[in-house]
Amino acid sequence: MSHASFASRTGPPAVLTPEKTFAPSRGRDPLCGLFFRRFATALAVLASTAHAQPKLATDIKASEIQAVVDAPTGGTDRQIKVVDIGTHNVAVGVLRRGKTQPGAPVGAILHADVTEVYYVVSGSGTLLTGGTVENAKAAPADSEIVKIAVGPSTNAVFKEPAQRRKVQTGDMVIIPAGVYHGFTDITDHIEYVSVRSDPKHVLPAGYVSPVIAGGK
Repeated sequence: MSHASFASRTGPPAVLTPEKTFAPSRGRDPLCGLFFRRFATALAVLASTAHAQPKLATDIKASEIQAVVDAPTGGTDRQIKVVDIGTHNVAVGVLRRGKTQPGAPVGAILHADVTEVYYVVSGSGTLLTGGTVENAKAAPADSEIVKIAVGPSTNAVFKEPAQRRKVQTGDMVIIPAGVYHGFTDITDHIEYVSVRSDPKHVLPAGYVSPVIAGGK
């Protein structure tokens, strides 16, 4: 039988709507069909509003960044704020690294889902990206780096980086998700702001660093 003759006998495919999909069969309680129709409508509303685009902007003041940097507690990577902008989260963190030892192995880290944009505030160093690594190990799922800062990540040691560049005050670098990166040749310190794009919403939307939460 040809496709044409089959189509002429069966007609066009049915279009399923919530009413057709969940309509009760004859003889069943009509309240059951009403429940399922309302349930389907509720799901559609939730899907459309789960990541609604915000109507207001979010500020991060220089004083807030400095307060987070100067806090006596916290690791190298300190998240400041995470904002859900609808299509994805945007986060801003600040990192300060001290002097590195010449000739020491260079640590590398990769973020599975989050892209970072670095802006160097002060200091300098050599940033390595891409290439090959060894001793790769997933960061603990319950660590702050995963839960708050950058999502699922892998730590390793650089074997042969694909790129080396010196970065200093005023420089910016874009590091896509899935690219290993790490610093070496820091003679004193390097401090930089990291703006993070999180398309899978793996970071905690609405997060504000406890250091500044009282003034948000």
